[in-house]
Amino acid sequence: MSAVWLNLHHLRLFRAVARDSTLTGAARTLNLSQSALSSQIKTLEASLGHDLFERRGRGLVLTEAGRIALDHAEAIFRTADDLTATLSNAGSGRKALRVGALATLSRNFQIGFLEPLIGRSDVEVVLRSGAQADLLRALEALSVDVVLTNLVPARDASSPYLVHSLSEQPVSLIGLPPASGSADRPLAELLADEPLILPTPESALRASFDALVEQMGIPAKIAAEADDMAMLRLLARAGAGIAVIPPIVVRDELSTGMLVELGRLGGIKEEFFAVTLHRRFPNPLVAELLQTFRNRTD
Repeated sequence: MSAVWLNLHHLRLFRAVARDSTLTGAARTLNLSQSALSSQIKTLEASLGHDLFERRGRGLVLTEAGRIALDHAEAIFRTADDLTATLSNAGSGRKALRVGALATLSRNFQIGFLEPLIGRSDVEVVLRSGAQADLLRALEALSVDVVLTNLVPARDASSPYLVHSLSEQPVSLIGLPPASGSADRPLAELLADEPLILPTPESALRASFDALVEQMGIPAKIAAEADDMAMLRLLARAGAGIAVIPPIVVRDELSTGMLVELGRLGGIKEEFFAVTLHRRFPNPLVAELLQTFRNRTD
């Protein structure tokens, strides 16, 4: 059986059509005539021995062979992008690490993770924050090297993600220093009597907290909710109530006495993860950071 020699230019055109689902739109994007694009796709189909599209209405739908071809095309071009990014890094005096961080993630945790690289003259750290779905898309597109998050991405047998557990942080009730004579109050009394500053209901931390107070039979008094750890910290500093947060979020305030830990919520923890991809040419700075962080927490 003779080998099939793939024309990567044809494969790139095929990917563009598959993404657009129309010849017209893909041709416009590629700045080609529709007839020229159609001819190139037919040449690719002939070389592979299978039809890659079937027409439905005004659009094109991938056949089974087309879906298989697209999966391989994405892998091929992802590897090419990976190689280009890695070698362009290797050829310069400075190395770049591109980090995506969940917008609501503790800034103190992010700085702690990146600390070994901060101040190094041979490293440039590019930090991007956003929603988890956007960051994972950037990871798959090789726009970032690692994503920091407290949410485990959904995974199945075909998922490309590698999830590295970094640390587990306790969760506490954090507030302003109590008035004289009101220190050391029982946890149940604090939860029942004090206004609370909570993460929003869609967070894993809030789900754990709601389960705890329901189990204790305590109707929580909610003073404020926020989906951002920095905002929870600021609300606690402003005296809006007692915040349910990991102490690492307010590490500086605890060290100065501006805020105090009033109680520890046993059984509740905040987990932090680094998400990477299987890559043929991984950024060595990611492995360096992961190993340093593990050594520090062991």
